[in-house]
Amino acid sequence: MRCPYCSHSDSRVVNSRPGDDSSAIRRRRECLNCGRRFTTYERAQLEPLMVLKRGGVRQAFNPDKLLRGLTLATEKRPISPETLRAFAYGFEDEVQAAEIESSEIGKRAMTFLRPLDDVAYIRFASVYRDFDSLERFIEEIQGLKDEG
Repeated sequence: MRCPYCSHSDSRVVNSRPGDDSSAIRRRRECLNCGRRFTTYERAQLEPLMVLKRGGVRQAFNPDKLLRGLTLATEKRPISPETLRAFAYGFEDEVQAAEIESSEIGKRAMTFLRPLDDVAYIRFASVYRDFDSLERFIEEIQGLKDEG
């Protein structure tokens, strides 16, 4: 496993245990070059979930990409990284199909964020729905006020 800090190719496993949902193994590793520690997750992958992008291109689902988007939306908000990680890495297990449209991933992410935090929801929605004006922000916020 390559070290994310110094890119050295050798590391040793310090600790292994089942992940939060028992569908993965969590491993703490130590780089043999720089000595820094990092965590990796190992999971069985039988058939990758394919994502159908807007342009018609298909690519394998990447939970890290979803986690990155959720992390940006929830930056400086009271949402634990573990909650985001559980959603992103459990997403593939929740989908009961071999293929999903990228727009459906965005909808499910918004449904996940909505009850957690209004600000994070608006941040994610602004990118997902491609808000192009202040009026779109105001409409979305008004919709939240009307629901609450």
